[in-house]
Amino acid sequence: MDDAFELREFLPYLLNQAAERSGLAFQKHYKDRYGMLRTEWRVLFHLGRYGALTAKEIGAMARVHKTKISRAVVALEAKRFLSREEMEHDRRHERLQLTAAGAAAFKEICAAAQDFDQRLTARFRPEDVRVLKACLTQIAEFEMATKI
Repeated sequence: MDDAFELREFLPYLLNQAAERSGLAFQKHYKDRYGMLRTEWRVLFHLGRYGALTAKEIGAMARVHKTKISRAVVALEAKRFLSREEMEHDRRHERLQLTAAGAAAFKEICAAAQDFDQRLTARFRPEDVRVLKACLTQIAEFEMATKI
């Protein structure tokens, strides 16, 4: 066993810890107010930000498995936050879009997200925030299978 390895300094571990703690802290803005789970919030976000999309498009953009997207769509439809429309050229797919209630929830949660982000990064210098976000973006886009 290598005694030099320290889990608390292992980057994937640190990223996971940071994501869990910050994610749980932000969760109250969509869970307590709207009863949403994380995947529901992500689906709502993509529809609010990019307009009508298919579940497959959301899954690709959010990097979330199609079954989780499907469950989130059913839950958001039950909450009357989105509507479905069969696509004319392919009835196996549906175009999803936010309802007025979904758009209002999106707007409110985005405002809370901006405030949360500002509070989370307030302890850092603006340059450090810029570098952190740039580094995290690079890690998120890193193709693990081909690079390692």
